[in-house]
Amino acid sequence: MALPSTLQEPAWLREFKTFIMRGNVVDLAVGIIIGAAFTAIVASLVDDLINPIIGLLVGGVDFSNIFIVLSGERRASLEATREGGAAVLALGSFINAVIKFLIVALAVFWLVKVLNRFMRKQAEKPAEATPPAPTPSEVLLAEIRDELRAQGAAIRGAGAAR
Repeated sequence: MALPSTLQEPAWLREFKTFIMRGNVVDLAVGIIIGAAFTAIVASLVDDLINPIIGLLVGGVDFSNIFIVLSGERRASLEATREGGAAVLALGSFINAVIKFLIVALAVFWLVKVLNRFMRKQAEKPAEATPPAPTPSEVLLAEIRDELRAQGAAIRGAGAAR
């Protein structure tokens, strides 16, 4: 038995291609990629700049090392305590996550605020002054006017010829 010479593309695959190539899906993918990069920047900002300053202001506390041991042996750092098998509440890590969230939320707030202002200005901007299309009555009146002008010119031309 011979196999068909061409394979038909399944309908679901065509639908998927249409879905994935929509502009909003591509925009979403770009947004996620930029968001991941922005998250790395915010994490560095919080971990490397903000937390050391806050820690210095409150007496040299390292937020990443604030934790409560629920069971097991407490060691020098959170990472060492976890590696030792202890159950811990990582309060410092939670505080870092809250600070990161607040920074991202603030950045998104300002971005939306600027975009809304831009959109409002675009909406307030007067559209290019294009005259509206003439109504059928206006077209008819223009034709009558043109015909009367043509007749008047013909009469004046006939009178001048005498």
